[in-house]
Amino acid sequence: MEKEKILSALEALSKEKGIDEDYLIKAIEDAVRTASRKYFGEGEKIEVFFDREKGEVKVLVRKKVVSHVQDPTKEIHIEKARKLFSEEIKEGDEVELTLPPETLGRIAAQAAKNVLFSRVKEAEEDRIFNKYKDLEGQVVTARIHRISDGDVYLFIGRDEAILPRREQVYADQYRPGREIKALLLKVHRYARPVQLILSRSRPELVIKLLEKEIPELAEGKIQVKGIVREPGIRSKIAVYSEDPAVDALGSCIGMKGNRVLAVTKELSGERIDIILWDEDPEKFIANAMSPAKVREVRILDPQARVAEVVVPDESYSVAVGRKGTNIRLASRLTRWKINLKTESERREEILKEVDESLPFAEFPKPLALALKKRNILTWEQLQSLSEEELRSLPGISKKFLDRIKEELDIRGYGLRR
Repeated sequence: MEKEKILSALEALSKEKGIDEDYLIKAIEDAVRTASRKYFGEGEKIEVFFDREKGEVKVLVRKKVVSHVQDPTKEIHIEKARKLFSEEIKEGDEVELTLPPETLGRIAAQAAKNVLFSRVKEAEEDRIFNKYKDLEGQVVTARIHRISDGDVYLFIGRDEAILPRREQVYADQYRPGREIKALLLKVHRYARPVQLILSRSRPELVIKLLEKEIPELAEGKIQVKGIVREPGIRSKIAVYSEDPAVDALGSCIGMKGNRVLAVTKELSGERIDIILWDEDPEKFIANAMSPAKVREVRILDPQARVAEVVVPDESYSVAVGRKGTNIRLASRLTRWKINLKTESERREEILKEVDESLPFAEFPKPLALALKKRNILTWEQLQSLSEEELRSLPGISKKFLDRIKEELDIRGYGLRR
């Protein structure tokens, strides 16, 4: 029965810790060997092995048969050897003495227990490290176990991991028993025990989750040119494909946005903006401002990377985003400082420039604006237009057309027919 208990305990420990049973047996042998040396002294020739048939550890001490014992740790008197073994034993032979386990005593047994515990811990840490070291940077599924001091402790299978407060997302609800997907950020080998550090806040998590939903992304047909994220609020991802047959934007969004929605759901409602990367900064900036409509992008300072974006008045709040999130992320994604203006603000700005530069600043503003766009700033330039062209401009009436013709006649220009 004792044999069955020992073997069952070894089998149970092997399954529980995921450690090979042979390794555990070797650990037991090493533990008993260490304890035996503490008890008998380092000079003894001790051999230890686990007898699987009997389910017990055997301790053997080798001694040389002599007629005069000078070193009891290594020698045994011939008369004693003959009584214990055989009358045929002669001087110079070696014999093996089997010691019963209780001979080691309580102190040595405790030492053996400590060694065994240490070896089992090392084996478990090796198993965890070897299992997860190649999974760093990958997404794992973990079940929340408990929360302590703001840190969330989870199980990946039967192995414990930690989601530190700094790697959490405020929008998440961390409840014991809930399963979440997280990025395996780091496997700390020299922490005791081995630590599996998870993250829910890193941008890489969004990419890895999208790769699970978008085969073209996982296969490399679509490239991620950049990603910025405010965890729990919004992410912007710039994608591009060198293959003209691949619709990078459409493939990522999916039918009715189902591919992106799956990731949004996993990230507790975080908004995911997929935008098309373009080497033309004006186009890229316009794309990055999505979902806002963009009327115009002007590069103000290429060296300082400053651009102006003009949006319809009704799109201004969308362009800014909640607490400035949209424009802030667009700026970070493109690496351009973005000055945002509405169409009304831009129109007023242009009209002010017109008013300050044109000698005919009293013209109706729509007309002045149209002339400004054509780079017509003087009466001399104005006479280059035909009467038909002038009639087609906005904000001009017959009465005002007559005034212009009169003014041109006075200045000696006249309209081109």
